[in-house]
Amino acid sequence: MRAPTLHLMCGKIASGKSTLAKSLAEEHGALLLSEDQWLSRLYPEQIKSVADYVRCARQIRGVLGPLVVDVLTAGVGVVLDFPANTVADRQWLRGLADTAKVPHCLHYLEVDDDTCRVRLHARNALAEHEFAASDAEFDLITRYFQVPDVGEGLEIVMHRNRQPGQFPR
Repeated sequence: MRAPTLHLMCGKIASGKSTLAKSLAEEHGALLLSEDQWLSRLYPEQIKSVADYVRCARQIRGVLGPLVVDVLTAGVGVVLDFPANTVADRQWLRGLADTAKVPHCLHYLEVDDDTCRVRLHARNALAEHEFAASDAEFDLITRYFQVPDVGEGLEIVMHRNRQPGQFPR
């Protein structure tokens, strides 16, 4: 029996993080926690700016962080569909695995901006995702994105320009 693992998602908006997260949760029999679901259900119609997102996400992380550590410590793997898109985000997320004394895996979806934007428009048209982002919001949020680096002490698995649903099992 292998040790539970904390799976982390890194990639721009509409890069396929949620699709990959669902696939990983099924493959590993892990608990899937989605930041977008928590935000949309706890703060409906309240997130109007990046500042609103940061405030609400911080509150969710304060509650879910200890839960994730407890679940991992109990022997259950966790897939966090939370953006590990900045060095600070990745430090916090990796700290959960370190606290639980379990391995982690950062799944980095390397997808170019044009592809993400096309996927975002398609996703917005379907209205099936918790949040729709405009082109301006995509540009603003993408400015904060930092490519992960092995110097951060992360176990990184790359996923390059895959189409949604094409993730390995």
